[in-house]
Amino acid sequence: MKKNKILYIIYDNAKTLIGALIIAILIRSLLFQPFYIPSSSMEPTLLVGDRIFVSKYTYGYSKHSFPFSPNITDKRLFSKSPKRGDLVVFKTPADNRTDYIKRLIGMPGDTIQFIEGSILINDKKILRKKIENKKIIRCGNFLLETNSFLETLPNGIEHIVVYKKKGSLQNTKVFKVPANHYFLLGDNRDCSKDSRYLDSVGYVNNLNLVGEAKLIFFSNDTNISSLLKFWNLKESFRLERLFKVL
Repeated sequence: MKKNKILYIIYDNAKTLIGALIIAILIRSLLFQPFYIPSSSMEPTLLVGDRIFVSKYTYGYSKHSFPFSPNITDKRLFSKSPKRGDLVVFKTPADNRTDYIKRLIGMPGDTIQFIEGSILINDKKILRKKIENKKIIRCGNFLLETNSFLETLPNGIEHIVVYKKKGSLQNTKVFKVPANHYFLLGDNRDCSKDSRYLDSVGYVNNLNLVGEAKLIFFSNDTNISSLLKFWNLKESFRLERLFKVL
């Protein structure tokens, strides 16, 4: 009798845990998934140490919407087109596993080119205005002295980007975005591996889109303290970024 009671308790707890796990996977796959920002490629929009929520339903669902990208379909279900200027999380085409976040600049069929430091979309310059903003930006273990600009995309979306004061990228070849693909750039333009690097990132297939970044729910400066050193969180916690809408 005692043995049966123990087995029942084990079974009941296992059933509860499995049910909770299934619910968590469904929420993560279909609604919202948390991500951690480990690099400075999107500064000043996203900082190292930001933790964000990404909506999984914005663009519909592909195999990459689910953990471990199971090969269940080669189509996108309930597909919705992303908008120019979206902050997009995607699986890198190089391995279809690594998550990147960048800003969507080029739509299918667009031509993109840097000429004398300006971006041209379909031979028209992106409107940009120099602004006063944070001048020192991270790039890995280095600090960059930068110029900040307010860029306005053809659909009217505005965002802040930074370029190195010295040695900034000036000119590139013409990038022609293939059908069903997108061209994405980091806001920290001289410290971002993105669609300009065709051998590692390149054009991003529609199926590789994971979701759209929506909200910063927590942020701490990892240069000051990690989460493990909770006694230093008071110094590292970025209160002003808490629940910041992206």
